[in-house]
Amino acid sequence: MVSRLALTISLGAVFIFGAHAVEKPKKTKKQTTLGLYLTAAEVHKKITTNKKVLFIDIRTRAEVNFLGMPSQADANIPYMVMPEFYSWNKKKHGFALKPNNDFSNALEKRLTAKGLDKNAEVILMCRSGSRSAKAVNLLAKLGYKSVFTVVDGYEGRKAKTGLTKGQRTVDGWKNSRLPWTYKLDPKKMYNVSLN
Repeated sequence: MVSRLALTISLGAVFIFGAHAVEKPKKTKKQTTLGLYLTAAEVHKKITTNKKVLFIDIRTRAEVNFLGMPSQADANIPYMVMPEFYSWNKKKHGFALKPNNDFSNALEKRLTAKGLDKNAEVILMCRSGSRSAKAVNLLAKLGYKSVFTVVDGYEGRKAKTGLTKGQRTVDGWKNSRLPWTYKLDPKKMYNVSLN
């Protein structure tokens, strides 16, 4: 009886609040000051039915180049970039990244080009949800009110067990089999000269 009551309450909450109300992420590095979260599957549904949304892939150029990007993304604007002189990040076991100082300006240009402003819904996707949370917090400080982070990102979470333990095989845009492509559109790429 308790389980039926819980199910009824859960279904009622989905009906009242909408199916895109994603639970606050447990990891603090994925939480945002705006508290707006979507899964990759929810993003796909939202952008298919609502054209007044700006959907930005904020991964680095290398990630987009070698791993592809969502077909429906409006653009790629890297939130983080590799410095001119590569340095090693011991903690991350890889090359260091630094914030892209042009991120907010480039995003505003994309908004304007789509006929939108800072009040429009903006969706940010990175690899797994941490960078997009930081980017949301930056935009919130700049006056944006409706910026969502994709909590499972493009590649999803790491499997905790099984043959793929430690690999990003759980949820995310690609693992959810949502439309993506290796064939990049230069008009969607950050600072590409079309000479």
